[in-house]
Amino acid sequence: NGAGKSTSLHMFTTIVKPTSGTAKVAGFDVTSQAAAVRASIGVVFQEPALDERLTARENLEIHAVLYGLNHKQTKEAIAHALEWSDLSSVAQRPLRIFSGGMKRRLELARSLMHTPKLLFLDEPTLGLDPQGRIHLWERVQGLREAGLTVFMTTHYLQEAESCDRVGIMDKGQLIA
Repeated sequence: NGAGKSTSLHMFTTIVKPTSGTAKVAGFDVTSQAAAVRASIGVVFQEPALDERLTARENLEIHAVLYGLNHKQTKEAIAHALEWSDLSSVAQRPLRIFSGGMKRRLELARSLMHTPKLLFLDEPTLGLDPQGRIHLWERVQGLREAGLTVFMTTHYLQEAESCDRVGIMDKGQLIA
């Protein structure tokens, strides 16, 4: 905790500007080409980015607009997101009744609606029960097998061990 993982992720996703140095994501500079970076990535933040007063479908509709999807793309992306996250049967229910695992699956599906080149996950299993963690990791593994690059922050060793590459941070520095 406090090593700089989330701050680094916020720089890579253009939420925070670097105070020094440079960074590129998907070939784009995070400062001078921020819009191109955002168009190329999907993000699941540590804190939920969903409106619990809305239904699952309504949340996806809002994000489709934010991603700039046209009507046809929106319809297809929402159908795919709901199916992929196993939430089609509850698409018309408000999120306030969803379990933590259901919300996390919806957030992951939401982050993929515009077919990003790179997916950022900031401690994606935080607060999930063991079954929710397993379901989330099955989906992430499927994405990796399909060729999507996943950049994840975690402080759980067993989650880090399932990654292809691991970096260890301390006080904002990559130490290993």
